[in-house]
Amino acid sequence: MSNPLLQQLNDLEQEFETKLNDLSSDTDKLTQAELLNFKSYYLGKKGALSEILKGLKSVSPEQRKEIGPRANELKDKFLNRLDRELKGLEINEINQKLASKKIDTSLLERDLALDQFAGAYHPRNLIQREIEDVFLSMGFEILDGPHIEDEFHNFEALNIPADHPARDMQDTFWFDKSGNDSEQSGHLLRTHTSTIQVRGMLSRKPPFRFIAPGIVFRCERTDASHEMVFTQLEGMMVGEDISVGNLIYFMKTILKEIFKKDVEVRLRPGFFPFVEPGFELDIKCLICNGKGCSVCKQTGWVELLPCGMVHPNVLKAGNIDPEKYNGFAFGLGLDRLVMMKYGIEDIRHLQSGDLRFNTQFKAY
Repeated sequence: MSNPLLQQLNDLEQEFETKLNDLSSDTDKLTQAELLNFKSYYLGKKGALSEILKGLKSVSPEQRKEIGPRANELKDKFLNRLDRELKGLEINEINQKLASKKIDTSLLERDLALDQFAGAYHPRNLIQREIEDVFLSMGFEILDGPHIEDEFHNFEALNIPADHPARDMQDTFWFDKSGNDSEQSGHLLRTHTSTIQVRGMLSRKPPFRFIAPGIVFRCERTDASHEMVFTQLEGMMVGEDISVGNLIYFMKTILKEIFKKDVEVRLRPGFFPFVEPGFELDIKCLICNGKGCSVCKQTGWVELLPCGMVHPNVLKAGNIDPEKYNGFAFGLGLDRLVMMKYGIEDIRHLQSGDLRFNTQFKAY
């Protein structure tokens, strides 16, 4: 015996597909409201599918077993098809809105208001100011010095003799005398801000404590953690009975203030001509949490802070009696510190001059 309700369901399926295809053929004119009305017409409480199913009471139980699953199949099919159409329509509307409001940020216009970048600071400047405030609160002075230095302040006063590798051409930008590269003038772009420490010792009498932030220059091969131009912040404390314990206290204090939490560090023996004993203070890499990445060279640690007790020869060069006074010195790489604090994966971003990078960091 034929099943008229089943035939009506088959006809409804064909009608649904035909009308929906006609309706969605022009997506630029189709609206969300039209699709929702279409959905209500076929699947609403008084929709076409519901009207057909009202006839279930007049058919036999055997026919109901055919009609029920078929009706559920059609309902799921209609819902899935309409959901796809609605999502496609929503995406199309979003794309149209984006296209109408598109702004090309790849090239800044000449008449762009300059106050768009008002209040934007380089992240290195932000962290330098923060560190300076912390050291000022601990009684340190802030000193400055020239970028072009002589051999005495850059090397000799720091216990670095003429045959030290730091004077090699591959490490240092020397100025020549008369255009002849074989003749050095004795002047160079400073390779560290320790030169400011020398000037500080010569102009002060112990006890004293100061920091020396500034740009330094080295002929480095650039990679994710090395640049030819970078920023150091070196410091020195000289007085009587100063120990390694004093050094560790100040270093831990400054790192805690910067990162707003206790940071895992390690202290390794290290050789530096201007300190004895010398140490390497490493910080657990905050980019990869110690798992290993390009910044930490897969070791999990980043070399951050060479330090140690000031060598007696350095104190003598600063006209300070090493029998009466001693002290500690340290050098902090601000660029690497910035990378750890802000999660920057490549040091070269800091020198790129890209306004899109700089304007992410704001202080008012």
